[in-house]
Amino acid sequence: MHDELTQGDIDKMKEEIAFRKGPLHSQIIKELQEARAQGDLSENFEYYAAKKANGRNNSRIRYLENMIRTAKLIRDDSAADTVGINNTVTIRMKDSGEEEVWRIVTTVRQDIMKGLIGNDSPMAKALMGHKAGDVVTVNVSPDYKYDVEITNIEKTSDESGDRINSY
Repeated sequence: MHDELTQGDIDKMKEEIAFRKGPLHSQIIKELQEARAQGDLSENFEYYAAKKANGRNNSRIRYLENMIRTAKLIRDDSAADTVGINNTVTIRMKDSGEEEVWRIVTTVRQDIMKGLIGNDSPMAKALMGHKAGDVVTVNVSPDYKYDVEITNIEKTSDESGDRINSY
């Protein structure tokens, strides 16, 4: 399965790869050399920790490069008044009147605690392509669905500072 990524997601991943291959790699190598210089490696925690950090760094680089290589590039072709990817949407729950604000992002940037929902979530799927004033049904499961009204749509750039989730 291919991850759906925007050009902004790919650019952020490339920035992270450059950081991990450059400054971070140099720092880890320096720590390895300093720990190795302390002598007996069998009981040297600093050496063990630096080796683990190097392995995690290399693993993350491979993960990001693979995501970029296999990504399906998506973009927001929605009209200015229509919900699309990277839009901030204010909704009102029809049953309680409670308002919520969500930003629709790709799955690699989703973070529910920060109000960032993945474009494949039930809420995002229900909202996409609709306009302010529309009432849409969010299908959470075959047994549970609810209605929300879109009260505001704010077009936002894909160039935000949202960090790509680390796995």
